[in-house]
Amino acid sequence: MPRARLGSIALDCDSPTVLATFWAELLGGEIAFISETFAAVKTDRVWLTAVRVNDYQPPTWPDAAFPKQMHLDLAVDDLDQAEAEALGLGATRASEQPAPDRYRVLADPAGHPFCLSTQIPE
Repeated sequence: MPRARLGSIALDCDSPTVLATFWAELLGGEIAFISETFAAVKTDRVWLTAVRVNDYQPPTWPDAAFPKQMHLDLAVDDLDQAEAEALGLGATRASEQPAPDRYRVLADPAGHPFCLSTQIPE
């Protein structure tokens, strides 16, 4: 029996509204709560929260100046289509793409790296 269950994934940022809106649109979730310092997005599988941090510095992956602490891997059916949709919502494409035929590395509006992949098992 598990001792704990995943409650949510929290992402630091400078603008919880912008970040929550991005993730709600990309994941098909809904913003369940929003304030100046915190926002919560409910999806069918997990809660994702955006937390305002004073003097927030986005990760600079692959440069280690401000290393990433974590990233999300998102399963998609079509890499090109998913990448175009994410970019349209405000994501940016990482300059380094280690295996673009298998996965694409992007960053959300707060600079958090995330990957789109067709190689993630269900």
